[in-house]
Amino acid sequence: MSVQYVMNRRKSVAVVAVASAALLVGGCGAEEKPKADKPVATTAAPQQGEATQGSQPAEEPTETLAVLKGQKGLELTINSTERDAGGFLTIKGRLSNTSGSAVVLSSKMRGDETEVVKHGNSLGGATLVDSAGKKRYYVLRDTDGRPLTTSALDSLGPNKSTAVFMQFPAPPASTTEVSFQLPTFEPATLKLS
Repeated sequence: MSVQYVMNRRKSVAVVAVASAALLVGGCGAEEKPKADKPVATTAAPQQGEATQGSQPAEEPTETLAVLKGQKGLELTINSTERDAGGFLTIKGRLSNTSGSAVVLSSKMRGDETEVVKHGNSLGGATLVDSAGKKRYYVLRDTDGRPLTTSALDSLGPNKSTAVFMQFPAPPASTTEVSFQLPTFEPATLKLS
């Protein structure tokens, strides 16, 4: 036998051994039970009376705290004011176009602060006024100066709406009422819990 034949034979045996080991290692975990720290995905059948909407979650009923009228048929409905443990107050709602034609949203809604203006249209001009504490609260900004609010608001089609939010520093717990102001909209009084 030649040396060349023996070397080729050894290579073939080595390749078969490596492939066999890979198959054995890959197949070893097939009968293991799932680890306890990994969640197991399950799907529950809808209960009787529940509607299935594909991948869309069911909307929770929303409370209306205030409705602000704006220009050109715009309305801002405020549905919640939530204080959190981190010292923030988040206001959530819907911006709606009640007119029969598309509306280009005013750039005045973003305010006129240099840091906010350079990040495009948003609700960055919103403020809260605490009359009792004699303080005005502005929408928070991140480290790059972007307002912590819904952004990229350019236009709204006829009879369309979009969910919006704004985050402010939370007034003291003793403050139970603030005036909410957004440029081009009438002000509204909001109760805080």
